[in-house]
Amino acid sequence: MKKLITIATPSMLLIMLLLSFVSAKQPDSNQQAENIQLPQPLPPDIHLPDLYKQRLEDAIQAYFNKALKEHKIVGAAVSIVKCDSIIYAGGFGNRNVALKDTVNEKTIFRIGSVSKGFAGILTGIHVEEGLINWEDKIIDHIPNFKLAAKTQTNKVTLSHVLSHTAGLPYHSFTNLVEDGLSLSTIAGRFDEVLPIVEPGSEYNYQNAVFALSGEIIERVTGQSMKEVIQNKIFNPLKMNTASASYEALQKSDNVAMPHQRIRRGWRALGINKKYYNAVAAGGVNASATDMGKWMKFLLGNNPEVMMPSTMDEVFNPIIQVGGRRNYYQRWPGYSASFYGLGWRIHEFKDLKTGEENKVIHHGGGVNNYRSEIAIYPNEDLGICVLFNSPNKMAKDCIPKIHKIIQEIMDSSDNEFLRESLAAL
Repeated sequence: MKKLITIATPSMLLIMLLLSFVSAKQPDSNQQAENIQLPQPLPPDIHLPDLYKQRLEDAIQAYFNKALKEHKIVGAAVSIVKCDSIIYAGGFGNRNVALKDTVNEKTIFRIGSVSKGFAGILTGIHVEEGLINWEDKIIDHIPNFKLAAKTQTNKVTLSHVLSHTAGLPYHSFTNLVEDGLSLSTIAGRFDEVLPIVEPGSEYNYQNAVFALSGEIIERVTGQSMKEVIQNKIFNPLKMNTASASYEALQKSDNVAMPHQRIRRGWRALGINKKYYNAVAAGGVNASATDMGKWMKFLLGNNPEVMMPSTMDEVFNPIIQVGGRRNYYQRWPGYSASFYGLGWRIHEFKDLKTGEENKVIHHGGGVNNYRSEIAIYPNEDLGICVLFNSPNKMAKDCIPKIHKIIQEIMDSSDNEFLRESLAAL
């Protein structure tokens, strides 16, 4: 297993720590959250020194090795980003339990609905280029799109489908996506579904209508989604093992196979083609290293790929997500959730200090893979975990890893202050 961690001087880390752990005052959770302001890129070469990188490695290894020992997972890959650097990238367990081959930071996983964040960003790139607009009507790009309530057909916009506010019942026609129908065909069948609310007024999670955002991108560019995302995101960010097709995954010799739990352990499964017909909803493949580069970009680096102002629009909370039954609503300090354009935005309050914080997040599951990604803009921090088996661990791996990082950073800060005072 390899880890991508480098070294810097204590004074540089101290400056980074003092700057990065100050939380800005956040709005009342009873009101719609304000736009997420991305941190400005910091100078390069700000990294953890040896002592603290070792602590981070040890803590992450202990966390995942315990899960492996208890047979909770088959394999996992982890990436952690701080400011503009990947401070940890590594793998645990097996790609295929029968072969005992190991997962590393370059092992490729399917990431399921974490792909939706790529769709939001990719749409924003084309908004910047003037090819589309957030408020474009779906029917203007896909003429055969129609709802059972004709008056609402002309109201559904690109922003609505990306924020799950098209007015349709929960998971409308997800079955057709999983059956492999083309998005053009599915678009023409929405007249079989009766809308339940006006567009823009209520959150109901979708796959089929969400994926129409990718269909629109294909039509305005004249390219397939796998080509567009490769050219606009993967190549510029040097996500060298990322892809958006079944065929690309089949060509790789470092792929984590999906697994199913059986009575005495786990059994490897085959990779299916579900959601490669709807890339925007769940068709991206990536490694921990790829996801580290993706999170660096999401933290405000690489403005040549997307301007920070456009990324603010993608992360802008559009609709509140109610209830208390979702797994992320049970994370410590949870206050409220919203959905933006392909991303969840959560509000949290520190149980000890009372400080408020925001997390940009998404989870994913497809073909017995599970994935989680979270960006902490106030802390210049990103965490991504990829699994090749269904498991309960995925539901709270983000807050647990975040706690590990916080404890190490807090101890690092205190020790540097003591060392500095002793040197005077």
